[in-house]
Amino acid sequence: MLSVSKISLTQFKNYSHRVFHFSTRIVGITGRNGSGKTNLLDAIYYLCFTKSYFSTAEHQNVQYETNGFRLEALLHRHAKEEKVVCTMKEGKKEIAMNDEGYEKFSRHIGQFPAVMIAPDDAEIILGGSEGRRKWLDGLLSQLSPGYLDHLIAYHKVLQQRNSLLKTMQPIDALLDVFDEQLVQHGTPVHEARKAFLETFITQVQDRYDYLAGKHEVVAFRYQSQLLETPLATLLAANRLRDKQMQRTTQGIHRDDLLFLLDEHLMKNSASQGQRKSFLFALKLAQYEAIRAHKQFPPILLLDDVFEKLDQERVSRLIKLVQGPDYGQVFITDTHEERLRQAFSDNPDTLQLISMQDA
Repeated sequence: MLSVSKISLTQFKNYSHRVFHFSTRIVGITGRNGSGKTNLLDAIYYLCFTKSYFSTAEHQNVQYETNGFRLEALLHRHAKEEKVVCTMKEGKKEIAMNDEGYEKFSRHIGQFPAVMIAPDDAEIILGGSEGRRKWLDGLLSQLSPGYLDHLIAYHKVLQQRNSLLKTMQPIDALLDVFDEQLVQHGTPVHEARKAFLETFITQVQDRYDYLAGKHEVVAFRYQSQLLETPLATLLAANRLRDKQMQRTTQGIHRDDLLFLLDEHLMKNSASQGQRKSFLFALKLAQYEAIRAHKQFPPILLLDDVFEKLDQERVSRLIKLVQGPDYGQVFITDTHEERLRQAFSDNPDTLQLISMQDA
């Protein structure tokens, strides 16, 4: 089992300095809004992914009027203790495991898998295609380091190609080189996305039916230009258009994933309750996919689930995460007694941490 036994936060978001010790499989974190509950979950996520779940700009993770932060955690994986440290100072970030720094942060991804479920996840359904690609890429990157390597290389080449297209007279010989590299890295990403989504929907449907308490057909529609035409052909056929537009108009960076409920677009036709059930089903199926691949359960981070789900769905979720397929779970709530009541059948599995004690 994968678990966190200790974490230290220094100048991270609203924390000047605090150390937390975790002694049970399920950790409840309580306190008023703004007390740091979500930031603690984000610190755990950061040490697993080398980045924040919520903040894209690193300066947003640094406590106000300071110039950096430090996160340190002791994690246990396969009965072995591992130390992970992340420091950010004056814009320079360093990640180390067991006091050995990474040359490439991507090598850390997947070492300590985790799944976050948070209020902003609604954008996966309601927002643009970038958010859905980000979610899918984050999942597949935890399953395969090779996928992440191809994805990083693809976007680096894409940036170089777009910079060249913005020049007055793009050189075709250079575009030929970039196109070859885009095909080399983009095609495996497309194939991995397609193969994964074909089987993943079954797990999502199962979790949706469980949480909703009834059967409604959910489905994915993977939209990709590569489904009909190889990437090399697309790039060649659209080169003139790319020069006119001054950007690369074809490729995996334009893929999208549509979510359907009873064959209708979920973002347009689903009720709020149906969308919430689907989002939780999506993340719980993600959890199961990682667990099956890694052969151990990832860390599950649940932020304010009591505010997002009705009592019936919360009860089903709590029952599920207490089951044998789940490992360490962190769950936040504004009401301590509500958490106690939710886990009253197995009180010994729950450790409560109050942010009011900070």
